[in-house]
Amino acid sequence: MQAWFEQLADAVSSQLQGGEGFTLWFSGERSDFVRFNHGQIRQAGQVFQLYLTLQLIQGQKQAAHSFSMQGELAHDREVLLAGLHTLRGLLPQLQDDPHLMLADTRQDSCRIEPSRLPDATQIAADIAVTAAGTDLVGILAVGPVYYAFANHLGQRNWQETTSFNFDWSLHACGDKAVKRGQAGFEWDAAAFAADLHAAGQQLILLSRPARTLQPGAYRAYLAPAAVGELFTLFNWEALSAQSIHSKRSALLKLVEGERQFSPLVSLSENTAAGLAPDFQGEGFRKPKRLCLIEHGQFVHALVSPRSAREFGLASNGADGSESANSFDMAAGQLAQQDVLRQLDTGLYLNNLWYLNYSDRSHCRITGMTRFACFWVEQGELVAPLNVMRFDDSLYRMLGDQLEALTIEREWLVDPMSYDSRSSSSMRLPGALLSSLQLVL
Repeated sequence: MQAWFEQLADAVSSQLQGGEGFTLWFSGERSDFVRFNHGQIRQAGQVFQLYLTLQLIQGQKQAAHSFSMQGELAHDREVLLAGLHTLRGLLPQLQDDPHLMLADTRQDSCRIEPSRLPDATQIAADIAVTAAGTDLVGILAVGPVYYAFANHLGQRNWQETTSFNFDWSLHACGDKAVKRGQAGFEWDAAAFAADLHAAGQQLILLSRPARTLQPGAYRAYLAPAAVGELFTLFNWEALSAQSIHSKRSALLKLVEGERQFSPLVSLSENTAAGLAPDFQGEGFRKPKRLCLIEHGQFVHALVSPRSAREFGLASNGADGSESANSFDMAAGQLAQQDVLRQLDTGLYLNNLWYLNYSDRSHCRITGMTRFACFWVEQGELVAPLNVMRFDDSLYRMLGDQLEALTIEREWLVDPMSYDSRSSSSMRLPGALLSSLQLVL
């Protein structure tokens, strides 16, 4: 695939006319998908897709065209060069793009992670054997994902990683379920079996009569997946330079120094340890690690080239969305085995959902408990919770109400595959809170 991409980039370069420049972005995958229901394989298939986006530039004018390719060089070259001709005809009709900013120095890179995974059929077979007799429901995705960039300066960037993602849940009667997931570059059948057993133990607890709580403040433990839901919400715009400079960021008070998080909170974009590429569509490279929040204090925003041009900033390689693709939250000092004892009495929340802002300016978030959430008394899980709504400020949850973070962290890979397999991930600890406000 790398040679195919480079030959297409060379073909575009050879057809440029006076004063023209270009960028070429590539994303692709060759993925096996396997769907499970009642612990058995129900459907299997493969997706092979290749997408190119060609941008033609002359001065401050730019136009772009996206293509779905076949992977056959002669055909794809013809399609791409026809697109180049079309874009060339459009450019004279366009106005200058005042925020256009492209890399002006060549920054090549190549990252190829050789597959350490067994064949997808072996992983699926391991799951089916281990889950036999259970009502396990899930989607397994396995295979290589490709990203690449080229431009008229001769810059070439390539990333090829082979990973798996198994997004699954274990179900009991009615709507009772325990949600889990595994992802990574190596498959560990024993680790999956252990996680399935742990989920089964929680599923037994879900058969007990559910507890409905009165609105109020409760001690709470948020598992890494629940913490991830909070971060997914504020990752939309809260750390975006464009959002901060237009005063829309939910973390504006943190950015401006009016509020702060607990000193326990340190958050970074750890591209080197994630799945996302360390380059982006304008040709800028991303740092291996970018500190966003350190010991509760704001440090850096995510700055795309367009925001850098608009607001006179230095770009740090953020994509156009200015969202983090590889969140990494520093671990704490609470051992996972001590969580229930330290919680004592309160809420054990595995998952949250339907999150939204109830007051963006104060970073106040509302959402619902989901899946296996429990009431804890004297360090023991005693009853499942009926669905409850919380409404609380992140400045409290990650601020003065944050007691501890766990030593152990989980690597949570986004299972979304609507257009293509997502490369977003988070490495997060669990969080013990002195107080979480339930309202309904």
